[in-house]
Amino acid sequence: MNSSARHLTMESPLGLMAVSAVDEGVTYVHMGVEEMKDAWGPEEATPVLEAAVDQLEAYFAGDLQEFDLPLAAQGTAFQHRVWTELCRIPYGETVSYLDIAERLGDRKAVRAVGLANGRNPIAIVVPCHRVIGSNGKLTGYAGGLWRKERLLNLERGEPALFA
Repeated sequence: MNSSARHLTMESPLGLMAVSAVDEGVTYVHMGVEEMKDAWGPEEATPVLEAAVDQLEAYFAGDLQEFDLPLAAQGTAFQHRVWTELCRIPYGETVSYLDIAERLGDRKAVRAVGLANGRNPIAIVVPCHRVIGSNGKLTGYAGGLWRKERLLNLERGEPALFA
């Protein structure tokens, strides 16, 4: 099986984005794309990338609440456990880093959860934007807090605030 990386770019309400994938699944969602990286591979449509772009467009249109894509992110076993928990956060809801740590059975792992959340390479699809501080405030987001706020507004049914 050929595992060469490929990517597709797409316009979105969050700016230019790129999605990278190998044959096995999506490896990365890049936000705020200003220049393409060689590591993303050539811009070339594949079934996985076409499905990812279609689903992201449906999500941004408010027509999709749960992604159904093969994922192939690289990370540690702990990161994968955190990312799996992120996928269990319902659309339109938020949880804290402590909530995730408790779900993993170790409330002392809050910082480790935060680091794993921050290293999630498949933003939006693996909804790290749904994790907020214990005080209810928005905290760090690799794509920028303004993007996190817009994603949460979309999921709360406030599309006017999303535009």
